[in-house]
Amino acid sequence: MRVVPRVLFLMLLTGLLCCTLDAQAPQKITVRMLDSKTGLLIASSNFLVRVDHNQEAHGDWIVKNEDGTGSLSVPSGAQLISIHATYESATYTYANCDVDKDRASSSHAARIERWYAVSAIQTAGLVAPNDCGGKKVPERLQVIAKPGEFVFFVRPETSIEKLRD
Repeated sequence: MRVVPRVLFLMLLTGLLCCTLDAQAPQKITVRMLDSKTGLLIASSNFLVRVDHNQEAHGDWIVKNEDGTGSLSVPSGAQLISIHATYESATYTYANCDVDKDRASSSHAARIERWYAVSAIQTAGLVAPNDCGGKKVPERLQVIAKPGEFVFFVRPETSIEKLRD
């Protein structure tokens, strides 16, 4: 009879420990980076991830999956993310198309960061706007994100952008 309360106590303690460890586990987000003109997946392992308006970029938080998407591990406390990617041996950074129409205009800075809520990505998925194209969006560029998935469009930098950087 004395063993039963001890066993119940140990089971309760184990359950609480598991819940605590699960709450501190990083959140997983699937990242799809698409070409702004063709809508084709760009398989890259050179991502730069920023969280909660911090300027420190984390290049090792995304691991490339076999299908070309990326698996992002976001710390449990992170609320906002911003993602960019590099190409040509990390010499140049792709231009994100979610800010393309605002880039270097008279009322906007040359580099603008768009931040996306981790909670929105986790619950419904999120597709960043593609402002690199025209007003009419071709069918091949109309994509849907699943819960836990972030999709964004990019284009290579222009010659002027490369010189400015």
